[in-house]
Amino acid sequence: MYLVLGGEAGTRQATYRELFRYELDPSVADTVQQATLGDARFAEQVAAMLGRRVIPSKAGRPRKVVAQGGSVLWE
Repeated sequence: MYLVLGGEAGTRQATYRELFRYELDPSVADTVQQATLGDARFAEQVAAMLGRRVIPSKAGRPRKVVAQGGSVLWE
């Protein structure tokens, strides 16, 4: 497939780079990810088989929760 991009090495390289010149819109990237991963049940099954998370977790730190007595706990 790579050789079909051009007869000379420089032409092939330029054509290949052009394929990835533009970044995907985030909504398109999300759609592609969902289509390749499947539904939530499938993701859970894959995660159980692999023994690790297969979907991104929530970004950021856990929220602080102040317990009775003023000590700080994490959610």
